[in-house]
Amino acid sequence: MKAIVCTRYGPPEVLQLREVPKPIPKDNEVLIKIHATSVTTGDSNARDFVYIPPGLGLLARLMLGITKPKKSMLGSVFAGEIEAVGKDVKLFNVGDRIFGGDGDGMGAYAEYKCMSEDGLLAAKPANLTYEEAAVIPFGALTSLYFLRDRANVRNGQKVLVNGASGGVGTSAVQIAKAFGAEVTGVCSTRNLELVTSLGVDKVIDYTKEDFTKNGESYDIILDTAVGTTSFSKCKKSLSQDGFYLAVAGGLKDLFQMLWTSRIGSKKVIFGGGGACEKKENLFFLKELLESGKLKPVLDRSYPLEQIAEAFNYLEKGQKKGNVAITVKHNDEK
Repeated sequence: MKAIVCTRYGPPEVLQLREVPKPIPKDNEVLIKIHATSVTTGDSNARDFVYIPPGLGLLARLMLGITKPKKSMLGSVFAGEIEAVGKDVKLFNVGDRIFGGDGDGMGAYAEYKCMSEDGLLAAKPANLTYEEAAVIPFGALTSLYFLRDRANVRNGQKVLVNGASGGVGTSAVQIAKAFGAEVTGVCSTRNLELVTSLGVDKVIDYTKEDFTKNGESYDIILDTAVGTTSFSKCKKSLSQDGFYLAVAGGLKDLFQMLWTSRIGSKKVIFGGGGACEKKENLFFLKELLESGKLKPVLDRSYPLEQIAEAFNYLEKGQKKGNVAITVKHNDEK
């Protein structure tokens, strides 16, 4: 089968299209015929630590590989169909259309991938294309984890999303609205129309206004933009018992989380990663998608063979929402 292989750290051009053996599912696994995946900031980190927050470089090396990537086949999210099932599989059948993710196992930049039936898999919403479904898990699971599971977002609260036009941000503003919050999105001038279209109550152009100095206070500030602000800068903009959600937080945010857990009413929440990948959360997102309360924001798509170009576009920092990768098979016209 065709797959993208990464054997050393470096720019997008280190990614190579190769022929590798097609995987065979174990008794409790399904074989997924992948139709679409996505380039994410997590995959950029696994390839070359592009978005690693300050102070976490060594930890990232220990987790991802000291001298080269531990996982030679990247790709953490996907959408496709079940081509084969192991003899003990009960949750899925051949032909099921699914979407999901595998941040630990990776391997979605390929024609096929095996996963345990108990992994992060769910039936693909019928109202989405494969490309739209594939871009959902990374950003939306992160948003749901921080907003609902950690900050307990609820009706009537004021939520600000810094970086509202990105992969996490576009999901976060919609999820916060789904819970009844009053949402403010922060983005650049070129993305004001997009963020407004997602249903926010207010949009702030960060090139013209500093939200930390406008006198407004928020119950939750979700920060997705590495290095653009901090808890210290946002503290005065948080209400009593407010949460600063450091989605793109570094070592400083980790220490502040530990400190604020003991002192003060305003809290820093740091973390994410594998904690976001809960199967029940993927089911919840599926309901939001089918009801129209959450809609994927897809900037553009690239074929698997042009994945280096896709990463180059992602890492310019100008994308709106998400970038999908389509996977064509020899049996498809």
